[in-house]
Amino acid sequence: MRVSEVFHSIQGEGTRAGRPCAFVRFTGCDLRCRWCDTAYAFHGGEERSRADLVAELDRLPTRLCCLTGGEPLLQPELPDLCRDLLARGWEVTVETHGQRATAALPPEVVRIVDVKPPGSGEETRDFDYLDALRPQDEVKFVVASEADFRWSAEVVRRHRLEGRAALLFSPVFGQVTPRALTERLLASGLDARLSLQLHKLVWGPQAREV
Repeated sequence: MRVSEVFHSIQGEGTRAGRPCAFVRFTGCDLRCRWCDTAYAFHGGEERSRADLVAELDRLPTRLCCLTGGEPLLQPELPDLCRDLLARGWEVTVETHGQRATAALPPEVVRIVDVKPPGSGEETRDFDYLDALRPQDEVKFVVASEADFRWSAEVVRRHRLEGRAALLFSPVFGQVTPRALTERLLASGLDARLSLQLHKLVWGPQAREV
């Protein structure tokens, strides 16, 4: 498995925000979102075995793990790594851009899937994957403008996502203020959650391995 970095931090986003978490960031992504903040993971990294990764993670003082990227579902062994971790008592989440099938992941794994608004430059057009959402999963919209927010709200309503999974709305850091996004959420009436990148607020937007 090609890995960019392994680190221990707080989960910065989503329903587990603020909790200590072990992260495995895999190398490689098949999308190029304009606002991507982990472009350094597009290339490089090193080959690691599943056993090696599990051994390193087991040394960390947490049992919450986030498998992210890049795009982790590009790694053929990802479902097996998930099974390895689950068998050792880990709570496992996978952060994915949503354009690759998650069916091979064990059912205990929490899927955190993106829906890409037009401002990303990788607008989601095939929404079939939303049909597989479960109550424990999370759907994330990262918005770069008011137009992105309106597009996202329409997707939520058209696909009846409220109540089916946790809905997360995040501002593109430095482009949309938390206040502006909060005001739009409140005005929309959506049953959704504001999700800020806590790690950037704590350590700054350029910090790595946090």
